[in-house]
Amino acid sequence: MKRVIATPNAPKAVGPYSQAIEANGTLYISGQIPVNPKDGSIPGTIVEQTRQSLENVGAILKEAGMDYANVVKTTVLLNDIADFAEMNAVYAEFFTGDKPARACYQVAALPLGVKVEIEAVAVK
Repeated sequence: MKRVIATPNAPKAVGPYSQAIEANGTLYISGQIPVNPKDGSIPGTIVEQTRQSLENVGAILKEAGMDYANVVKTTVLLNDIADFAEMNAVYAEFFTGDKPARACYQVAALPLGVKVEIEAVAVK
């Protein structure tokens, strides 16, 4: 069974995709960029952008009846791998128990010129 997950507490999808899809107890969260869903603003620093991206992931998790403890895998995309340590410090604030598996890549560019995008997979 497949269910679309959508919340006004995370940025709306800006293309032909969903914020998240839950299928058979697994939640697939689309990459979240650091857009504040209340006013569309984007913070400036990698620390602030990582926090906003992870808050957006959290809003989607909550809508699906889950939280960060349910996350089993994330992918972090950075426009500059030199931001890894600062991103990692904020990331550790959100994942305090058993840590999910993770991949982290530097990419050529991200939507809206942001510094970070984070996608996640969670299970009930």
